[in-house]
Amino acid sequence: MTAELEITNASVTPPIALNYERRKIIALISSCASMFWIGTFIFGLPGVMAPYWQNTFGVGRGAVSQMPFWVLLALGILMYAVGRTQEKIGYARMASFGALVMGISTILLGRYQSIGWVYFWSFTMGVAATFVYIPALTVVQRWYPHRRGLVTGLVNMVFGLSACPMSPIFNRLLDNMGPVGTTTGIGILALVSGLIIAPFMKVPDIDLSKQSANTANRSTMGRSMTVSESIRTRNFWLMWCSWALAGGAGFAMVTLSTLFGLKMGLSMKNAVLILAAYGLTNGLSRIISGYLSDHIGRNMTLTISFMFGGLAYILMPHVQGVVIWALMAALVGYAFGTLFAVSAALASDCFGMAHFGAIFGLIFTAYGFIAGPLGPWLSGRILDITGDNFTLVFSYLGVFFIVAGCFVWFVRPPRHDEKI
Repeated sequence: MTAELEITNASVTPPIALNYERRKIIALISSCASMFWIGTFIFGLPGVMAPYWQNTFGVGRGAVSQMPFWVLLALGILMYAVGRTQEKIGYARMASFGALVMGISTILLGRYQSIGWVYFWSFTMGVAATFVYIPALTVVQRWYPHRRGLVTGLVNMVFGLSACPMSPIFNRLLDNMGPVGTTTGIGILALVSGLIIAPFMKVPDIDLSKQSANTANRSTMGRSMTVSESIRTRNFWLMWCSWALAGGAGFAMVTLSTLFGLKMGLSMKNAVLILAAYGLTNGLSRIISGYLSDHIGRNMTLTISFMFGGLAYILMPHVQGVVIWALMAALVGYAFGTLFAVSAALASDCFGMAHFGAIFGLIFTAYGFIAGPLGPWLSGRILDITGDNFTLVFSYLGVFFIVAGCFVWFVRPPRHDEKI
């Protein structure tokens, strides 16, 4: 009888494990792919179309540089609610809704006739990002509990890196097809691909995951906190403040990069190189920093990147040459990408996975409600008031990064044997 059971187990277990591994990889690829278009629309398209909107609508640099504010506002309003409801509605449905909003709104973008409607589009991109980003992060961390820094880094890498290759392409499309043709084409592509990808964003079945050798070991995290427990900790508020400051400083570069290049006498073609450099490291840093954070620690990874990003901002208006400006923007992009890649894993280190969506959504309110006014909105207002004084704007944004680095250094996840 024992021999028969061993034969039966040997014949059944491998297919189950194989099915688990296949689903695991599909979930990771789908979650990463879901971030591609929303990343290009948030981090790439505004910088490319900013000069067009400036000329067409007769507005200043400050007006177009405020676009990220509306993205962040949507994130602040919705992120907590999405984190709370995704378990009930399902991750795939949330991502499908995000794809619908993203695609339809972008199809209409080229037909808008005022900067106010462009702000509305920015707000809808924040809505779409909310419905895709939190589910994607949750799905990959559920499948890879022992590689959370790496897999959240992968998701965030696609989110940030997609703007790098697509920004020059958007610029060429805009020249050849005009705003209506460009936004209609990319909007349709985003809509169709998003709806195809979303159904594969599913978390592992509990019983099935127990069959896998990869999840046989105990989780590296301790007991999960509730939302009310988390907000009474010092860790929560240190992370919240770091998101407010570093988030505002990092996101402001999306539109400031090309505007700064044009102010310094570059052609639009060369100014886009600054944005592309920012987009490149904004993406690559997410996988690099995610991997490093699993080995040298989340705090160390975040603090070092924030310090370099802050110094780059402060130096940028005092150096000359498109290559040097691109390098400075790249350091800012690296710091901004690291914020996204490592903070999610740091949050689950501190608070566990059971209520990760809701807790991380609350941390994200700092990004939505505070980072937007402090970064993109205030920088735009200062540029308008001071006649494009980028030295002042870049200096205070650099200080934001440095202070955020000090805050995050003191975040200390509880030890495994420590009561939460």
